[in-house]
Order: sequence, then C-alpha cells, then structure tokens
Amino acid sequence: MPVPQTEDWRAIAAEFQERWNFPNCVGAIDGKHVVIQAPANSGSLYFNYKSTHSLVLLAVVDAQYIFREVDVGGFGRSSDSGSLRNSAFGESLRDGSLQLPPDTVIPGAERLDLLPHVFVGDEAFSLLDNLLRPFPGRQITRERRMYNYRLSRARLVIECAFGILSSRWRMFRRVITTSTE
Repeated sequence: MPVPQTEDWRAIAAEFQERWNFPNCVGAIDGKHVVIQAPANSGSLYFNYKSTHSLVLLAVVDAQYIFREVDVGGFGRSSDSGSLRNSAFGESLRDGSLQLPPDTVIPGAERLDLLPHVFVGDEAFSLLDNLLRPFPGRQITRERRMYNYRLSRARLVIECAFGILSSRWRMFRRVITTSTE
C-alpha cells in the first residue's frame, strides 16, 4: 500500500473534521484478531484472550473507511499496543517519519496554541504524542466525557471498516487453515 504523504494526511484530517467533528485526526487505528488453525509447535504465541489462535491485523483507516496502513502478522497473544510497538507503522509513528502535517491551531481553540495531528485508538493503546485514547474511568468531568464521546465517534470508522471487511470477505469469520507465512 502506498504510504500517505503530508498532503494526503492533511486531506484525511479535513475529512475527519467535516464528517466526525474531530480536528487534526489523520486516522483511526485498531487491531483485529484473524482466527487461524494453531500452527505446529507454536506454543502460546498465537493463543489470544478469546481462547482461540490468531494473527493480529493492525490497521489505520481514514474518515471514509479506506484502509491507509495495514500490518498483518502480529502474534495473537499480543495486545493492540504490543502489535503497534512491533510494527513498521508503530516505529514510524514513534520516530516521526510518517510525514504528518505540522502542528496547527484548531479553529475556535486558539488558546490551546499549536496541536499535533493524531491517530485515535481505544483504551488498549498507549498514549503517544500522535496517538490519542479515551480518558479512563466513569467519574470524569463533563469536558473529558465530551472528549471521549467525540473520540469514540471518530474511532468508530475503524470498527465499521473491520465489519465491512468481514462482510465482504467472509473468510475472516471462520478459522483460516493455512501456514502463517
């Protein structure tokens, strides 16, 4: 897949602002466990929290449910955060080589100064400079609750994209019996 360039990220951010009311968002990220037949002599590498064997499909989608980054092959026992940490995309995110647009001021929030372009994920991900997650807990302020609501709306595109993928390619609903290579 072609890696998005700065102008692509900028266009994606504009779409997230327009469609999902989440500024400076350049993608929603999540992992999907693709159930596989247990590979021979794999031990617990592929055994996941759902008590099945799987590979992790880590993906980033834009505001229109289009896959922009995909990493396949994380061990099923890995969390989403672990899969991100071990992926080429995660490395690029940490070292700043993704060519994200420069930090910008969000219209209507000038008092906050420059804010980075970010990816949105669920609570399974670690908080990074360019990766946001919801505030934890139930007893949170109104502002944090509103932030969690907007982040959740923006993040739903990845959940829907995985649903569309599974509906279109029904093989993702069954155990895949093939070599992990």
